[in-house]
Amino acid sequence: MSNEIILDVRNDLREKKDPFKKIIQTVKSLKKDEVFILHSTIKPTPLFTIMKARGYKHHVEKIGHEHYVTRFTKTSSGFFGLFSKKEKENKLPATEEEPLLNEEEPLLNEEEQVAFFLDNRGLQPPQPMVRTMKRLELLKQNEILTIHNDRVPVFLLEELKEQGIDYTVDNLEDGSAKVHLKKL
Repeated sequence: MSNEIILDVRNDLREKKDPFKKIIQTVKSLKKDEVFILHSTIKPTPLFTIMKARGYKHHVEKIGHEHYVTRFTKTSSGFFGLFSKKEKENKLPATEEEPLLNEEEPLLNEEEQVAFFLDNRGLQPPQPMVRTMKRLELLKQNEILTIHNDRVPVFLLEELKEQGIDYTVDNLEDGSAKVHLKKL
């Protein structure tokens, strides 16, 4: 089909290269009616949340040993338009593999705004971004989410700009970064 954009990252994965930047660059170049087809050696589960936030649904097919084909199709404008009020109010379940939050109770700051904290330190990419995107799905207007990462999350900041999320970054002496996110 002429409206299909195909990207094969199997060699990158076999050579232990992170294909995330290549994938995101391809996604950013997609036109509204184009379907993104990704060939990979693994089921690209961490990518599903990121693509959902961009308004894509996915279908994965295993066609051979270490060969998955994932088809991403545009369904909406993305991010906050994807989630119903009921979904936003429900907490996402934590799993043993990937706890969503290390806190449950909101904190009140001096302006009486609700604030949440998410510690992403020690996690391997793309887990910090995936956890943050999942938590942002639940964030209500004018609530603040502070994340603490091992370093400045450059790819996440690019996503935030595109999604209209206001943020500030605090670079800490140990090289880590705290990013304060607010849904306007």
